Amino acid sequence: MTAPAYWSDDLDALMRRLGASASGLSGEEARQRLAAAGPSTPQQARAADAVRLIARQFASPLVLILVCGSLLAMALREWTEASVILAIVAGSTALGFAQEYRAGRAIDALQRRFALHARVLRDGAEIGVPFHEVVTSDIVILSAGDVVPADGRILEASDFLVSEASLTGESFPVEKRPGVAAADAPLSERSNCAFAGGSVRSGFAKMLVCATGEQSLLGAVAKNLQRGEQETEFSRGLRRFGYLLLRVAVLLVVFVLVVNQLLGRPFLESLLFSVALAVGLSPELLPAIVSVTLSAGARRMAKAGVLVRRLEAIENLGEIDVLCTDKTGTLTLGAARLDSALDPQGQPSTRAMDLAFINAGFESGIENPLDRAIIAAGEDQSRTLGDTIQGWRKIDEIPYDFQRKRLTIVVARDDQAEPLIICKGAFEQVLQICTEVETEGGPIPLTPALRTALTARYGAFGGQGQRVLGIAARACAAQADFTRDDERDMRFSGFLAFADPVKADAAQVVASLAASGLAVKVITGDNRFVAQHVADVLGLGADAVMTGAEIDALKGDALRPRLLATRVFAEVEPQHKERIVRVLQRAGKTVGFLGDGVNDAPALQAADVGISVDGAVDVARAAADVLLTQQDLGVLLDGVRDGRRAFANTLKYICITTGSSFGNMVSMAFATPLLPFLPLTAAQTLVINFMTDLPLMAVAADKVDPEQEGRPERWNIRNIQSFMLVFGLVSSVFDLITFWLLRGVLHAEEAVFQTSWFQISVLTEIVALVALRTARPFWTSRPAPWIMRLSIIVVLIALAAPYLPYVSQWFALRPPPAELLLFALLIAAGYGVATEAAKRFYYRKRPTPPA
Repeated sequence: MTAPAYWSDDLDALMRRLGASASGLSGEEARQRLAAAGPSTPQQARAADAVRLIARQFASPLVLILVCGSLLAMALREWTEASVILAIVAGSTALGFAQEYRAGRAIDALQRRFALHARVLRDGAEIGVPFHEVVTSDIVILSAGDVVPADGRILEASDFLVSEASLTGESFPVEKRPGVAAADAPLSERSNCAFAGGSVRSGFAKMLVCATGEQSLLGAVAKNLQRGEQETEFSRGLRRFGYLLLRVAVLLVVFVLVVNQLLGRPFLESLLFSVALAVGLSPELLPAIVSVTLSAGARRMAKAGVLVRRLEAIENLGEIDVLCTDKTGTLTLGAARLDSALDPQGQPSTRAMDLAFINAGFESGIENPLDRAIIAAGEDQSRTLGDTIQGWRKIDEIPYDFQRKRLTIVVARDDQAEPLIICKGAFEQVLQICTEVETEGGPIPLTPALRTALTARYGAFGGQGQRVLGIAARACAAQADFTRDDERDMRFSGFLAFADPVKADAAQVVASLAASGLAVKVITGDNRFVAQHVADVLGLGADAVMTGAEIDALKGDALRPRLLATRVFAEVEPQHKERIVRVLQRAGKTVGFLGDGVNDAPALQAADVGISVDGAVDVARAAADVLLTQQDLGVLLDGVRDGRRAFANTLKYICITTGSSFGNMVSMAFATPLLPFLPLTAAQTLVINFMTDLPLMAVAADKVDPEQEGRPERWNIRNIQSFMLVFGLVSSVFDLITFWLLRGVLHAEEAVFQTSWFQISVLTEIVALVALRTARPFWTSRPAPWIMRLSIIVVLIALAAPYLPYVSQWFALRPPPAELLLFALLIAAGYGVATEAAKRFYYRKRPTPPA
């Protein structure tokens, strides 16, 4: 255990007390500590926890009433009725549990792919370990883009800025450095500590781990910070719709029970029948259908290279209508290549290449593709990094950050005491700290005219699609420490021009996304010239680019129309990306954001769907809802379509069950006082509900009409209510006609009436499934094979049940006359014709099923 106020302890004494050393723990010691203390990250409940899922199957008050009624029937020695009802309830709950458990196991496996790793010192060497294996007394190495894995003391740091918004609410990063804080210092004043969950924005540091797991600040408030508890619009809509059906079901129970009591019918029989009607009305397998549909989508997406952190992200992914993305790696090849190192006059320069090589070789912060490209270019020129930096020693480093957009290395030759400052970064940010320009004849002052000429040359490179960095240097006096203030009076030494060509199929992919109702907006930190070149190649328009400075200049409502019309944003900073996302959301858009860098984290968190890639920095992976194993918009489009399929298939279940079952159950409720007996027994009602739910379980793998995949859909409870009323009315009309024909024309007595209505109910619900699963004429949209197979099996069982000895006895079924069997088939066929006619009426102004 650590001292409560470890931030106030003397560092040497703290390390002795913790048994820590500058070289880190040994592997064996770390394993022992992990075994004793347990995993170091706050543990969340497994998605597939069996006890929780079993309890959830009995969460419906209607199911509980049914179970209690059955137990009461057993107490009154109504053994057959009670046993049949309990068996059906058990079968339904077992079916729901099995499907949800399987879905939970699938999402557990996917979540493991999101696991973050920390760099620690073990046995004197730097290694990577999963976050949950970090233990007290570990020495953790942190740099830009990392997520802090535990609470700890800073041992050494260089321009180390950490965002702690999740703990403090402060949106700006704070600088951390070694030192001692007061024992009663508030969190905001513990500048000598970093805390679990913080994200490193710039610089690097070594940290002594002092608190992990539940002992960390993050662990203490983990329940309030779990992303998975956030309710999506779709989940909220399902919950509200469930409450609506529950209210209707309760009214139905009370109405039927009261009417039956007024008619002098047995109370227990009336109670069980009324509750069975309510169960038939409620889509009790909806949680299982949602889980199965989404987990099936998640497995399909995983095979295609799209991983989801939580199942609800699939729903959101299908809803997005705007995709904001960086260009690097998604629209371009993502493999930056240094084309040339040029002097200020635009001529090849060995001096510029040497300075760039030294700067990249000594840089020790976040890895980046441009530094790798510089080193690779040097190796292509038969020079090695070791040869180039031989004779140089590194004195200091001023890490890159997104405000300065520069990286500075201070070096000196072994035989010279005078250091050399080498600064590399965004051209405009490098040029603004320069006062001189290198030429063959020696340095000359940087005049306004020369500044204009250099900027024009920079623009010409960008117009050819090249990303250009500036490089500058100056000699300086030796000093103990170098800071950002030393980035001044520099001498501009040249340009570094990088090529990252647009992918050959990028324009086609963007067009395909647009055709699918998904507008692409390119957001890049690159200059406006490169961005305009990309816009031209992608066919996004000649005036498509908006810069970060222009975003800053527009306030309030003036920004919204510009953002909606603009396709490419250039020279943007992290706060611009987040602002773009939030303004689009206020305009009614569902926004997906694709990014993989430190500067993308705020926008990833703000977006409706944060999307990152497998090789992204930790902070981007932690903020993402969806992870791509390939940085390819084509793969993402497949994921969006999978999301839309999952959304559409979930709605199918809701619409089919509420459309047909609502009509059936309401018809039986209102027919009850008009008939001298109940239309069905409770057991018959429940077994109809159970049997017709079986083919609906296959809806998760059903085919979706192309028009439903071609555009985003959102949850709309009003459309679903109108669907329920229209098709419920069609069902009710046929039910009442059937009741009249059976009783008033054919004079069917109780057992025959209930048997015929049992068969007709199953047949019409299967017809509803086949017809209502598509907005097209049902014969033009083929369902999934298992839907048809299970539907045929259910129909055969319903027709055969009265002739099976034990089954007919359990469910009080009697073989109907041949003319009644033909009558049932004719009613089902007529219902199918009427449903197709109602579909044509309903979908005249609604080209796809309700959402």
